[in-house]
Amino acid sequence: MLRLILYFTFVIFALHLIVACGAKTPDVEGPDPVAELLSLEIGGMDQWILIRGEDQSNPVLLWLHGGPGSAQMPVHRAFNKELEREFIVVHWDQRGAGKSNHNEFRVETMTLDRFVEDAHELTIYLKERFNKEKIFLLGHSWGTQFGILTVERFPEDYHAFISVGQVVHPERANFISYEWLKNEVEQNGSRRQKREFSELGEPSFLERRRYVSLAEMLDQFGGGMDVGMGRLAWISLGACEYTLGDYMKWLRGASRGSGPMWEESSRMNLFDRVPKLEVPAWFIVGRNDFNTPAVLVSEYVEKMNAPHKELIVMEGAAHTPFLKNPDGFNAEVIRIKKSIVQKKEGL
Repeated sequence: MLRLILYFTFVIFALHLIVACGAKTPDVEGPDPVAELLSLEIGGMDQWILIRGEDQSNPVLLWLHGGPGSAQMPVHRAFNKELEREFIVVHWDQRGAGKSNHNEFRVETMTLDRFVEDAHELTIYLKERFNKEKIFLLGHSWGTQFGILTVERFPEDYHAFISVGQVVHPERANFISYEWLKNEVEQNGSRRQKREFSELGEPSFLERRRYVSLAEMLDQFGGGMDVGMGRLAWISLGACEYTLGDYMKWLRGASRGSGPMWEESSRMNLFDRVPKLEVPAWFIVGRNDFNTPAVLVSEYVEKMNAPHKELIVMEGAAHTPFLKNPDGFNAEVIRIKKSIVQKKEGL
């Protein structure tokens, strides 16, 4: 009974927060601040973006969230607000994700090429809006897949590509992840977990249902998400950028995942598809990441070519280092910005 009372108390409190907030974003303090939540027509449909920064003379950082469907707009300020001092930070709910998962969205439009075109269309808007020659592009997980394709196709529009948990070769990644998980289950698994692992079967996990089961088990043993969904849900409920309806849209989008893109995205091989870039590239990965295994990202960085390439391994983190160690992560992204700016200024 006490548990039931606590549950309903939480729900009532959460609904109160959501209704009280409405859809807006708090003001930003600074010499020339910007704080806007707005809908734009991108790729033939309305899509939502959040723009926040203390000084509009700073460079633009466009953040491509993972998933597909796992929009980060409701939690960004809790972990990565520091970036707003150094950048105009733009979070974008991609088609079918969060606030952009509305009735106008059609699941059949989910293709890699369409997401690349959407990202570039948004890039052009941001360049013109803030009078910038180029912007920074940061992608996480799924965002790295179409993010790296975007900077490859349109290098003239980007200062640099910042990859976080790069998707390199999903089929090879599954074998690496499976072997690590097998050892973890044998050493530390409960009876239930050992039974679930046995039912999982062996790689490769090219069927979406089987891959989701693998990813869920990786989370259980610390090889996936660094922060539990309960904590993220609690944080997101205090975000004024989302209404109650937006949270329902987020859940539907996250549950849908890659939709019709699954076969296309799960068979991607960057070693063959993107052997080189014409922009500087930084690859940030958690040491304990077995969703997008750090060892595979390291191999890719070693073999690919770029004007500048750098691997940054964050100790103690897995697939979401920006959540596990936000101070360390923010410092690395700011360092990347300063290295680009200094080079541009000839310092």
